[in-house]
Amino acid sequence: MLKIVNTKIPDVKIIEPNVFEDGRGWFFEAFNQKIFNQNLGSSVHFMQDNHSRSEKGVLRGLHYQKSPYEQGKLVRVIFGSIFDVAVDLRPNSETFGHWVGEHLSADNKKQLWIPAGFAHGFYTLMDNTEVLYKATNFYHKDSEASIKWNDAELNILWPLTEQPKLSKKDKESMPFFKFKESL
Repeated sequence: MLKIVNTKIPDVKIIEPNVFEDGRGWFFEAFNQKIFNQNLGSSVHFMQDNHSRSEKGVLRGLHYQKSPYEQGKLVRVIFGSIFDVAVDLRPNSETFGHWVGEHLSADNKKQLWIPAGFAHGFYTLMDNTEVLYKATNFYHKDSEASIKWNDAELNILWPLTEQPKLSKKDKESMPFFKFKESL
Protein backbone atom coordinates (compact mmCIF):
# COMPACT_ATOMS: atom_id res chain seq x y z
CA MET A 1 0.00 0.00 0.00
CA LEU A 2 0.99 3.58 -0.56
CA LYS A 3 0.87 6.13 2.22
CA ILE A 4 -0.38 9.52 1.00
CA VAL A 5 0.80 12.52 3.04
CA ASN A 6 -0.76 15.95 2.66
CA THR A 7 1.37 19.06 2.16
CA LYS A 8 0.54 22.69 2.93
CA ILE A 9 -0.95 22.84 -0.59
CA PRO A 10 -3.78 20.27 -0.40
CA ASP A 11 -3.52 19.07 -4.02
CA VAL A 12 0.22 18.35 -3.81
CA LYS A 13 0.88 15.00 -2.11
CA ILE A 14 3.88 13.12 -0.78
CA ILE A 15 3.68 9.43 -1.55
CA GLU A 16 5.54 7.00 0.66
CA PRO A 17 5.70 3.38 -0.51
CA ASN A 18 5.59 0.33 1.71
CA VAL A 19 9.13 -1.06 1.43
CA PHE A 20 9.78 -4.75 2.11
CA GLU A 21 13.36 -5.35 3.26
CA ASP A 22 15.33 -8.42 4.23
CA GLY A 23 18.91 -9.65 4.07
CA ARG A 24 18.80 -9.75 0.26
CA GLY A 25 17.76 -6.13 -0.22
CA TRP A 26 14.38 -4.45 -0.66
CA PHE A 27 11.29 -4.34 -2.87
CA PHE A 28 8.47 -1.84 -3.26
CA GLU A 29 5.69 -1.17 -5.72
CA ALA A 30 6.67 2.19 -7.24
CA PHE A 31 3.37 2.79 -9.00
CA ASN A 32 -0.07 1.20 -9.21
CA GLN A 33 -2.64 3.14 -11.28
CA LYS A 34 -5.66 1.76 -9.41
CA ILE A 35 -4.29 2.44 -5.91
CA PHE A 36 -2.93 5.86 -6.96
CA ASN A 37 -6.32 6.99 -8.31
CA GLN A 38 -8.19 5.60 -5.30
CA ASN A 39 -5.92 7.47 -2.90
CA LEU A 40 -6.17 10.75 -4.82
CA GLY A 41 -9.91 10.40 -5.34
CA SER A 42 -9.55 11.24 -9.02
CA SER A 43 -8.72 9.58 -12.30
CA VAL A 44 -5.15 10.39 -13.34
CA HIS A 45 -3.65 8.95 -16.53
CA PHE A 46 0.01 9.25 -17.40
CA MET A 47 1.17 9.82 -20.99
CA GLN A 48 4.95 10.12 -20.77
CA ASP A 49 7.87 9.12 -18.53
CA ASN A 50 10.92 11.40 -18.25
CA HIS A 51 14.36 10.62 -16.82
CA SER A 52 17.12 13.11 -16.04
CA ARG A 53 20.60 12.87 -14.60
CA SER A 54 22.34 15.86 -13.06
CA GLU A 55 25.51 16.66 -11.20
CA LYS A 56 25.36 18.19 -7.71
CA GLY A 57 24.19 21.80 -7.63
CA VAL A 58 22.03 21.73 -10.77
CA LEU A 59 18.76 23.60 -10.50
CA ARG A 60 16.08 22.82 -13.07
CA GLY A 61 12.97 24.97 -13.13
CA LEU A 62 10.54 26.39 -12.44
CA HIS A 63 8.99 24.78 -15.54
CA TYR A 64 5.39 24.46 -16.67
CA GLN A 65 3.34 24.07 -19.83
CA LYS A 66 0.59 26.53 -20.78
CA SER A 67 -3.04 25.51 -21.28
CA PRO A 68 -4.24 23.21 -22.76
CA TYR A 69 -0.96 21.29 -22.41
CA GLU A 70 -0.50 21.44 -18.61
CA GLN A 71 1.21 18.43 -17.03
CA GLY A 72 0.66 16.72 -13.72
CA LYS A 73 3.87 15.02 -12.55
CA LEU A 74 4.71 12.14 -10.24
CA VAL A 75 8.37 12.67 -9.31
CA ARG A 76 10.84 10.25 -7.71
CA VAL A 77 14.60 9.87 -7.38
CA ILE A 78 16.30 6.57 -8.25
CA PHE A 79 19.85 7.70 -7.45
CA GLY A 80 20.95 10.63 -5.32
CA SER A 81 18.87 13.36 -3.72
CA ILE A 82 16.92 16.50 -4.66
CA PHE A 83 14.90 19.28 -3.13
CA ASP A 84 11.73 19.18 -5.22
CA VAL A 85 9.44 22.22 -5.51
CA ALA A 86 5.89 22.81 -6.78
CA VAL A 87 4.44 26.32 -7.21
CA ASP A 88 0.68 26.80 -7.55
CA LEU A 89 -0.06 28.69 -10.79
CA ARG A 90 -3.85 28.26 -10.68
CA PRO A 91 -5.21 31.84 -10.46
CA ASN A 92 -8.47 30.82 -8.76
CA SER A 93 -6.75 28.70 -6.13
CA GLU A 94 -6.53 29.74 -2.47
CA THR A 95 -2.84 28.79 -2.64
CA PHE A 96 -2.04 30.69 -5.89
CA GLY A 97 1.63 31.72 -5.79
CA HIS A 98 2.41 29.45 -2.83
CA TRP A 99 5.07 26.76 -3.00
CA VAL A 100 5.82 23.47 -1.32
CA GLY A 101 9.18 21.70 -1.22
CA GLU A 102 10.20 18.18 -0.26
CA HIS A 103 13.46 16.25 -0.05
CA LEU A 104 13.24 13.23 -2.34
CA SER A 105 16.01 10.66 -2.45
CA ALA A 106 16.83 7.15 -3.54
CA ASP A 107 17.14 6.35 0.17
CA ASN A 108 13.76 7.68 1.37
CA LYS A 109 11.93 6.49 -1.80
CA LYS A 110 9.34 9.26 -1.44
CA GLN A 111 7.50 10.57 -4.47
CA LEU A 112 5.85 13.94 -4.99
CA TRP A 113 2.54 14.24 -6.85
CA ILE A 114 2.25 17.65 -8.52
CA PRO A 115 -1.07 18.14 -10.33
CA ALA A 116 -1.54 20.10 -13.56
CA GLY A 117 -1.50 23.85 -13.03
CA PHE A 118 1.78 23.95 -11.10
CA ALA A 119 5.33 24.97 -11.98
CA HIS A 120 7.96 22.39 -11.04
CA GLY A 121 11.64 22.60 -10.24
CA PHE A 122 14.35 20.78 -8.34
CA TYR A 123 17.84 21.30 -6.96
CA THR A 124 20.24 18.33 -6.90
CA LEU A 125 22.02 17.62 -3.63
CA MET A 126 24.34 14.84 -4.89
CA ASP A 127 26.38 14.10 -8.01
CA ASN A 128 24.83 11.87 -10.67
CA THR A 129 21.33 12.29 -9.26
CA GLU A 130 18.73 10.56 -11.42
CA VAL A 131 15.13 11.74 -11.39
CA LEU A 132 12.20 9.90 -12.97
CA TYR A 133 8.82 11.45 -13.40
CA LYS A 134 5.58 10.45 -14.98
CA ALA A 135 3.64 13.19 -16.80
CA THR A 136 -0.08 13.41 -17.53
CA ASN A 137 0.42 15.13 -20.88
CA PHE A 138 2.97 15.01 -23.67
CA TYR A 139 5.80 17.52 -23.90
CA HIS A 140 4.70 20.44 -26.10
CA LYS A 141 7.59 22.75 -27.02
CA ASP A 142 5.43 25.72 -28.03
CA SER A 143 3.65 25.80 -24.67
CA GLU A 144 6.66 25.38 -22.36
CA ALA A 145 7.54 28.27 -20.08
CA SER A 146 9.66 28.96 -17.02
CA ILE A 147 9.48 31.23 -13.98
CA LYS A 148 12.64 32.44 -12.23
CA TRP A 149 13.78 29.95 -9.64
CA ASN A 150 14.82 32.75 -7.27
CA ASP A 151 11.84 35.08 -7.73
CA ALA A 152 11.61 37.37 -4.69
CA GLU A 153 7.80 37.24 -4.55
CA LEU A 154 7.75 33.43 -4.46
CA ASN A 155 10.60 33.40 -1.90
CA ILE A 156 11.41 29.70 -2.28
CA LEU A 157 13.81 28.56 0.44
CA TRP A 158 16.15 26.42 -1.65
CA PRO A 159 18.73 24.50 0.44
CA LEU A 160 21.61 25.75 -1.70
CA THR A 161 25.07 24.40 -0.98
CA GLU A 162 26.62 26.38 -3.83
CA GLN A 163 25.62 28.77 -6.61
CA PRO A 164 23.19 26.69 -8.69
CA LYS A 165 24.11 25.52 -12.18
CA LEU A 166 21.38 26.70 -14.58
CA SER A 167 20.50 26.14 -18.23
CA LYS A 168 20.29 29.13 -20.57
CA LYS A 169 16.49 28.76 -20.54
CA ASP A 170 16.37 28.88 -16.73
CA LYS A 171 18.68 31.90 -16.59
CA GLU A 172 16.25 33.74 -18.90
CA SER A 173 13.04 32.74 -17.09
CA MET A 174 10.36 35.34 -16.43
CA PRO A 175 9.64 36.80 -13.00
CA PHE A 176 6.40 35.76 -11.32
CA PHE A 177 4.79 39.20 -11.85
CA LYS A 178 5.17 38.71 -15.64
CA PHE A 179 3.41 35.35 -15.34
CA LYS A 180 0.55 37.04 -13.45
CA GLU A 181 0.31 39.76 -16.13
CA SER A 182 -0.10 37.04 -18.78
CA LEU A 183 -3.24 35.62 -17.16
